[in-house]
Amino acid sequence: MSQHGKNYRGARAQIDREQLYSPAEAIRMLKSFPAAKFDETVELHLNLGLNVRHAEQQLRGTLMLPHGTGRESRVAVFAEGEKAREAQEGFDDFDVAIATPDQMGVVGKLGRILGPRGKMPNPKTGTVTMDVAKAVQDAKAGKLEYRTDRGANVHVTIGKKSFDERQLLENFTALMDEIMRAKPAAAKGRYIKTATLTSTMGPGIHVDPLRTRGLAEELEGAPAEEAVTA
Repeated sequence: MSQHGKNYRGARAQIDREQLYSPAEAIRMLKSFPAAKFDETVELHLNLGLNVRHAEQQLRGTLMLPHGTGRESRVAVFAEGEKAREAQEGFDDFDVAIATPDQMGVVGKLGRILGPRGKMPNPKTGTVTMDVAKAVQDAKAGKLEYRTDRGANVHVTIGKKSFDERQLLENFTALMDEIMRAKPAAAKGRYIKTATLTSTMGPGIHVDPLRTRGLAEELEGAPAEEAVTA
């Protein structure tokens, strides 16, 4: 018995597994698939030609997508006095942790809990700061952190399936531009090996990572009623 439902199998049947789709084609195809009972998250998964065993080839950073992610992050702030009042929220079930520098001694004790979950505050990602008001605002607005895992993969949310094609395309472009900008100087050979676009309940669509120029023009040039088939 198949582990996937009828809608998933039908969507996958439309995809040519040997083809690299343009970003606009992939997004249009993804949005054409049957809708789930909830607003699915759209994700981009990249496999990079990096040897992450070497610190100089590890990738980590943050970015703000033009249209956000469609999801408001829950934020916890570690601070005292005035800075604590700026935060307005305390420790709870959260997605992002922010700390003032003087509190890192306290937060460090939670490293075994926060570290594996990718929630440990870090100056490189702007989550260790005295400007907690701005940090909270950015987090709520959808500021994203990206980083390579042990397999040199990067998994990033670029929006919701309810976003229109242009919004998803512009978020995709912003992310790809950031990944290219952050390319480690020590990287050798092919940098972006594979790029796969998917939704929560949908199959993966392989995207050509080299087709990142003129994406808006490509989207505008295709008729709205045009169906993309494998």
